[in-house]
Amino acid sequence: MKKTRVCELLCIEYPIIQGGMSLIANAELAAAVSNAGGLGIISPNAGEHDWGKVEGNLRSQIRKAKSLTDKPFGVNFPIPVLGQDRSLLDIAIEEGIPVVTTGAGSPALHTSYLQEHGVRVLHLVASVKHAKGAEKSGVDAVIAEGYESGGINSPDELTTFILVPQVVDAVSIPVIAAGGICDARGLVAALALGAEGVQMGTVFIATQECIADQDYKDAIVAANDTATIITGRGSMPIRGLKSELITQGQQIAETDIAPRQMICGAVAGMINEIVSAGDVVRNIVEGYDRIVAGL
Repeated sequence: MKKTRVCELLCIEYPIIQGGMSLIANAELAAAVSNAGGLGIISPNAGEHDWGKVEGNLRSQIRKAKSLTDKPFGVNFPIPVLGQDRSLLDIAIEEGIPVVTTGAGSPALHTSYLQEHGVRVLHLVASVKHAKGAEKSGVDAVIAEGYESGGINSPDELTTFILVPQVVDAVSIPVIAAGGICDARGLVAALALGAEGVQMGTVFIATQECIADQDYKDAIVAANDTATIITGRGSMPIRGLKSELITQGQQIAETDIAPRQMICGAVAGMINEIVSAGDVVRNIVEGYDRIVAGL
């Protein structure tokens, strides 16, 4: 498999990054991805609904991951959750975390602070404007996420296939593609568009290590090409699986529907079985050369 600047930047074998999926991005999942040669990501609130306990939770998750892998892994910090408070960042720094992913706010707020402590910063963007701003703020790489992705989306609704090459043309730092990617075909396509790595979320939900409910995983495996929907347009667009509540809930406000969704990307229709997180990475690596050879 081709080595890219992302591999060198993050000291990983393959340019494959696990998304930071709030409650379910825990130590076991992150360690499994890292052990397979990618970059696992921990969420500060993984498995913890009480944000008053999140500092202790983050430290324990990091230490648990360290006990499971000697490979690099990172932490995801949504900027609106941090605000001006750097206490969670300080925990990551104290614990020796080499990389963080940030998003949903200005990267100028914490990037230089993290880098002063030797931490690489990858920032999530959904437009060329924001990618340029992130580069100006000094981030090490940007994650260009199309609106095929699960969870909170940009109101601009740019697809990954449209967004990634325009971001690549606009910045000099490495670009990581996200949204609608779950296999070797997606990685090859992303690299063809000029990206130097991929970030994936939904495919890692449907893995043995993920702590998501079994019903959640089964729903992803059962999904077809039209199984997801975006709710909350005009306020907070969120993509998740369709449900009876959503399809019949015309009288329910979208702001009420969205939190009840099983967060999921449109790529769910391509996921047909529950496997280990390591197998997800290995299958991509094994398929990469075969696909490239057939081009």
